[in-house]
Amino acid sequence: MLTTRFTEALGIEHPIVQGGMMWVGRAELAAAVSEAGGLGIITALTQPTPADLVKEIARARTMTDKPFGVNLTILPSINPPPYDEYRRAIVDSGVTIVETAGSNPEPHMDMFREHGVRVVHKCTSVRHALKAQKVGVTAVSIDGFECAGHPGEDDVPGLVLIPAAADQLEIPFIASGGFADGRGLAAALALGADGINMGSRFMCTQESPISSTVKERIVEASELDTNLIFRTLHNTARVAKNAVSDEVVQILAEGGQFEDVRPLVAGARGRKVFEDGDLDAGIWTVGMVQGLIRDIPPAGDVVRRIVAEAEEILRRRLSLFGAPARVG
Repeated sequence: MLTTRFTEALGIEHPIVQGGMMWVGRAELAAAVSEAGGLGIITALTQPTPADLVKEIARARTMTDKPFGVNLTILPSINPPPYDEYRRAIVDSGVTIVETAGSNPEPHMDMFREHGVRVVHKCTSVRHALKAQKVGVTAVSIDGFECAGHPGEDDVPGLVLIPAAADQLEIPFIASGGFADGRGLAAALALGADGINMGSRFMCTQESPISSTVKERIVEASELDTNLIFRTLHNTARVAKNAVSDEVVQILAEGGQFEDVRPLVAGARGRKVFEDGDLDAGIWTVGMVQGLIRDIPPAGDVVRRIVAEAEEILRRRLSLFGAPARVG
């Protein structure tokens, strides 16, 4: 067992988190990860209404009695979802761990704190992590440039970002972006993190609710098979390389604006990829780490395997200190 500040703060066995993912973070996947000792996350806004979220939380409880969390991503929108009602659904359901992302979690902190909810805030820079620490979150999850989805605009990869965060943060933090196996967990711990967050790796498991065609594509793909879109709009997103994302990149590179690509990047089209398996139906997110994903196992096996690999790596590396130096 790898005990860290993060596992102690959240009351879990292993320092591995299945981060919230739109259309992916449902009860079966979250429960499988938590049952194996990690922290599974249900994505609140994947559920069409707060009432549906309550039902999804209840479903997860029929599959595990171990801690799991709920992701609440707060983004600017012309027609925002009823965030207050989703927040109330989380609290009333007795969930005590929330992953926030998108915007400053401060407006939600009083209510969560009042109900004993521990908040893990997801961010992409040390300065944002420090701000989250200041407003009272329990921990932060910090995304390196390798990650799927929005890596921010600083383009700092995990090998630099993780120790930079370790140098300044006082609260526990986990590393996200580029993790798929025990080597990654061992490296994150060595760099100063208290655990890892994985999205793409858990997308490609048996309990993941997405089409098997998408999972097979992730296994086939390399670390080169992603596109960065919205660069010129300063809202960078890493997505799978396909006909649609290639077209978006080309339109924006030629001076296009968001309105020129809006029909291509509609969320409903991305959902069709996951549900129907049509890889070119729309934009869908995946990280560079897909180049390290080579199977579609049960999610629980992923957790157990990664912990065992990391423990073996750390023991083997530590044993080097007891061996006599060899000169070639």
